Order: sequence, then structure tokens, then C-alpha cells
Amino acid sequence: MTTKESSTAPSPAPSEPRSRPPSADRSGASTPTTSVPSVAVEKTPDDSSKLRTFLSILKRFVGVTDIAAVRFSLPANLLEPIPNLEYWHYLDRPETFASIADSDDPLGRMLGALRFWFTKDLKYVKGKPCKPYNSTLGEFFRCNWEVSETAPPLVGKSSSGTQSQGPITVSYLTEQTSHHPPVSAYYIECPEKGISGQGFDQLSANFTGTRIRVAPGEHNKGIYITLHGLGDETYNLTHPTAHLSGLLRGSLSITVADTCYVTCAKTRLKAILHYLDEGWVGKSQNRMQGVVFKYDPNNNNKTRIKDVPDSDVIGRIEGCWQEQIYFTRGSKPFDKSTDKQLVVDLQPLFPTPKIIPPENDQLPNESRKRWAPVTDAIVNKQYQAATTAKQEIEERQRQKAAERKARNVDWKPRFFTQALGPKGKPELTEDGRDALTRLHNGDWHLERSIDTGA
Repeated sequence: MTTKESSTAPSPAPSEPRSRPPSADRSGASTPTTSVPSVAVEKTPDDSSKLRTFLSILKRFVGVTDIAAVRFSLPANLLEPIPNLEYWHYLDRPETFASIADSDDPLGRMLGALRFWFTKDLKYVKGKPCKPYNSTLGEFFRCNWEVSETAPPLVGKSSSGTQSQGPITVSYLTEQTSHHPPVSAYYIECPEKGISGQGFDQLSANFTGTRIRVAPGEHNKGIYITLHGLGDETYNLTHPTAHLSGLLRGSLSITVADTCYVTCAKTRLKAILHYLDEGWVGKSQNRMQGVVFKYDPNNNNKTRIKDVPDSDVIGRIEGCWQEQIYFTRGSKPFDKSTDKQLVVDLQPLFPTPKIIPPENDQLPNESRKRWAPVTDAIVNKQYQAATTAKQEIEERQRQKAAERKARNVDWKPRFFTQALGPKGKPELTEDGRDALTRLHNGDWHLERSIDTGA
């Protein structure tokens, strides 16, 4: 949902050193871990000790409106060794993104968008929450996913205009466009399928004393997905509020109890998704129920499932967002329907590995290259060295900001036209378009940035 920065708690450190995260990802060349033999290996803190330390830090922020916007730095032993921009993306299953335009039926495309929605954050379903590095201004990350098979249409037939032969590539470019407030812009593209996605990432977070509440920031208007081969048919998917619970009992979990929306003005279809609160015994049920219906884009006033008259209902959607999601046609209550169609089964799915630029082709302000000293030290369990390297990066960022202020110069992103945007849809600059085109063609070369921001 950096941006998502101060909102997540640390995951337990791995018991064995691992290669630069995530180990399953591929690059044009291997990305080895470098050792730091001159620094002693330190004891890896266990899960409970990390949580106690994290909780003691959080207690200082009880009552603070938005801790995501507060300047504070965590010690390296509480961090997961992965850059923020690499960790946060919505393409854990890129084939569901690439398949949204495949149906010749508007309902099929809406269900395709919903299938993508439920698979985009498998990292939460399959793993524990973690705290990546905070992004620095001007830092960027880029990668590809190779998709051999796309997901079949759920309703309707395959659209001939979206068919492609052989594997297709989904490309992703993101840049930290603002530091205060922390905001990043991203752009996703799959030219073979004529589909793109874009948005700003920003979180607002506060600590209640027992859990962390995480909501979209003011610049985060959701994900905008455009189907270019269908007259720029656009879907807007908004983010719900989530909670990070279990801090006191030492067992972290993410719960969602909010309502979010998927809308398409061109097809006049809208989905309301309502995530249910925890069960009465306090155990999360991870249940979701929703409705797909016809709406008027000029009078978009229906925000609750019960507001939608049966005459407008096309179908209902329900299930566990960590297991299976089903769709039923018509206005009949979900539990009364005997014809339930599986939208997605999340249980056998895991995040798809990314294809990363070779280390020699990464620029100094590219995420993995920028944070390499910190990552290497954490992986080698040299936490003091990691904290020192992290503080040096943060201090350089402060110095660069002071220099710009003294020169009365405003920093501008390289790949996106605006640092922030009221409409929530960042546009690419010429450099951004060139970088994304090169990325999609497997050309990793980029000229160095004139101003790296940090």
C-alpha cells in the first residue's frame, strides 16, 4: 500500500545468512554477498527481543497523528535487509496483472482486476510483516517479471487483441519523489498486453498502544490500471486501512477491517469490497464480502454494500482473502447461491521472482546499490557496522537537502514529472519513458543521474 515506511514491524532475522534479498530473484549477473571480515559477528537478536525493542521505540509515538512522517531511525538489527522500494510493489503475481484485459466481456475484465487485487500482496499472506530500509530522495528501483502463462478469463472469451505468442514481460519502475512527506511514484507496463498501471505510494500510520494502524496517505489515491487496447479503459483500485497486531503477544499479524473500491467509469461497473473485523473471540477470520454492480460515474454515491439496490447488482463476491475468493451471479445472497465460481485460490500461490539488473549496471542511487553496505553487514550479522553505514546514508541525505536549501533549489524527480500529484496518477518524463522502454527490452544501461537527490 514509502511511503510505507514506519508502519511495519521487523520480522525475525533469518537463522542463516542469505544472499541479497530476495534470494529467489534473478539478475543478469549474480549478486553475491560480500563479507566484512574485520568486524566481529554479533549475536542475532531473537524474535521476542526484536519486538520488545521495537515496542519500546513505538511507545514514544502514542498519540502522534502520523508516525510515517516523523523523522526517526531504527537500528539495523530491527530491519529486514531489503530496500523499501524493492519490497513494496503490487506484482507478487504479475500474470494476474497482465491478464486483466484478456476478456471480451466487461464483467470478465472487472473480475480480472479483482483477481489481481487479491494476489498483489501475497507477501503478507505467505510471510510475516517486516521493516525494510526507508527510501532516500531520488532513490529508484527497476525490475522485470517474465510471464509464461497468463490467467484465463473468468467470464467471456479471450479477446483477440490481447493475445501474444510466447513469454511476455511485465516491467516496473519506481522512484522516491518526495522525502517529506515520504512519497514514491511507480509505473507498471506490459506492452504485449496493452496494459499499464501507475500511482503514488504514501502511508499514514499511528500507534494506538497495542497495534499500528496503517492507512493511505493523502497523495495515495490507489492503483490506476489502463487497458490501452480498449480505448484506455481505466480501473481505479483504492487501498483499505490495515492494522499490524500482535505486538504485545509477540506474534505479528496483519488484519484488515475496512471498505475499498474498484471502479471503471467506461464500463460503468463498480465493486465494493468490505473486509470484516476480527471474530468475537479476537481471532482474525480474514473474511471479505463484496458486490459488483452498475453505477453512475457522475453520481458515485454508493459506498456500502447495503446501499446498492438489488436491481443494480450483477454479482456478489466473498471468501477469505488469505485462501479462496468466489463470485456468484445475480443479486441473491451469497450463501443462498448454489453456483459459486472460484475467482482465485491463494493457497498454492507464492510471489514470483523478479529479474534484477546486474550489479555492474546499477547506478549509485539505485536501491540495491545504495543500500549494499547495510545489506552486506546485516546478512553477515554485523549490526553495528550496518547501523553505521545506514546513518552515513541518512546523513548524506540531510547534507544534500541543506545544500539545495542554501542554493534555493528545489529537487525534481528524474523519471516522473511531479514529486506529488493531486490526482494520484504520476506521469513519466522522457527519461522515465526511455528507462522503462530499455528495461522492457532487457537493456539495463542508464546514464548516471545528474542530481541523485540524496
